[in-house]
Amino acid sequence: MAKKATSKKPLTGNNRSHAQNKTKRQQKLNLQKKTVNGKKVRISAREVKNKNA
Repeated sequence: MAKKATSKKPLTGNNRSHAQNKTKRQQKLNLQKKTVNGKKVRISAREVKNKNA
């Protein structure tokens, strides 16, 4: 099991229909499994992109 190495949390908000119905939604993180210093971690894709640059 890979350890979660990010402190980010899902974004929350509402879905809005044309009839203005609102329901709660979550925009989840794009977590990737990567090996860092010999350990498998789950890290967000944005963090992976910034660390490789």
